[in-house]
Amino acid sequence: MTFGILPSGRPVERVELRSGELRASVLTYGAILQRLEIAGVNVVLGLDTLQDYLTRSRYFGAVVGRYGNRIAGGRFTLDGVEYRLPVNNGSNSLHGGIEGFDKKVWTLADRTTRSVTLTLVSPDGDQGYPGTLTASVTYTLDGDGLRLDYTTETDAPTVVNLTNHTYFNLAGGGDVRGHVLRMDAARYLPVDEHKIPTGELAPVKGTDFDFTTPHPIGARMDGGYDHCFVLDGPAEVRVPGLAMIMTTTEPGVQFYAGGMLDGAATPYGPHAGLCLETQHFPDSPNHPAFPSTVLRPGELRTSSTTYRFTA
Repeated sequence: MTFGILPSGRPVERVELRSGELRASVLTYGAILQRLEIAGVNVVLGLDTLQDYLTRSRYFGAVVGRYGNRIAGGRFTLDGVEYRLPVNNGSNSLHGGIEGFDKKVWTLADRTTRSVTLTLVSPDGDQGYPGTLTASVTYTLDGDGLRLDYTTETDAPTVVNLTNHTYFNLAGGGDVRGHVLRMDAARYLPVDEHKIPTGELAPVKGTDFDFTTPHPIGARMDGGYDHCFVLDGPAEVRVPGLAMIMTTTEPGVQFYAGGMLDGAATPYGPHAGLCLETQHFPDSPNHPAFPSTVLRPGELRTSSTTYRFTA
């Protein structure tokens, strides 16, 4: 069904998925997960109109790229060539730049009652990135969970780091600082004043970043988290009556507790939702010791993330 019409006249479609007690709505604009209902309760932050997504969104539910998270100074060097990117987060390039994948209309490639595949072609030079990149994301409702499968390929060397920027609120509303989080992550990435990794993979033991044993998000730092963790296994979020278990093939997860949400600029205020953005590490193109995000012709990059729900 048509969700809205862009100023360019291009329509944006909404696809409805269902499987048992799970219901999902996915938009072709930004490949956005607009709603995810469990037994009738929506557990993600979404917006009601296309105009809201154009003017009041903070990446709500979108697939972000070509590079999710931050690249310092909006620049990186690949094969001896320096590439300059638009800066849109202080001095950094964030989530692919000024017009990243979250602001593109994806092509509806395939759909069933419980899955949808969206594709996008990002041309050479798009937001400063080299190579024509072809990307796809498939949302699948699978039993008690939602699975996201990504693929990317390129015709020239480039860097890529796709992620999904859904904000979860398992209670269906209110402040997520009472949600209980456990993460199988013994290390995290300390950052500088610009939220750029220092290059260290620091142990969480004895710090406010230790979620290896479960505790409420707001119990430390008043929930002021926007940091990447090195995953050794799953992460689990709980509220009374519902748990979400996240697993992924990615090496890290950006845990953001929604502290910078602005109730004047969006329909949601601080800590209305939390993000578990599975991904490679921020600023990896400028940190050779980090897992590489370089993609070359002839390679097919795949990744998968699953969010499973249980009473």
